Amino acid sequence: MAEKKITIWTTGKRKTAVARVRMLPGGGTITINTRALEDYFPRDTARMRILEPFELTETKGHYDVIVSVSGGGISAQADAVRHGISRALIEASEGLRPALRKAGMLTRDPREVERKKYGHHKARKRPQYSKR
Repeated sequence: MAEKKITIWTTGKRKTAVARVRMLPGGGTITINTRALEDYFPRDTARMRILEPFELTETKGHYDVIVSVSGGGISAQADAVRHGISRALIEASEGLRPALRKAGMLTRDPREVERKKYGHHKARKRPQYSKR
């Protein structure tokens, strides 16, 4: 009988971006929406944010990651993937929690876009006040 690989499923969020992360033991390939990491995130800063949990916990090259991400912009999607990978690493090994917690990778960033109010140009910008 074939050996069953352990698959870890987690979710990462940031603003309106949601990343469903599937992590399994492997060689370190990261696939995002059926595309390679370098194709989906051409910016170095976004790739650096995604790989941060692996470098911090020294597990780079130990796991294959398959991500399905939707919503938000490029930066929010990168942070959502980072959040999901951090959660998956904790499920793989509970001993990594203190290092990831100290780096702030487990806390979901609660900041959301404020809604536009009636009579305002934007959420807080108002029309110019005229005394006369």
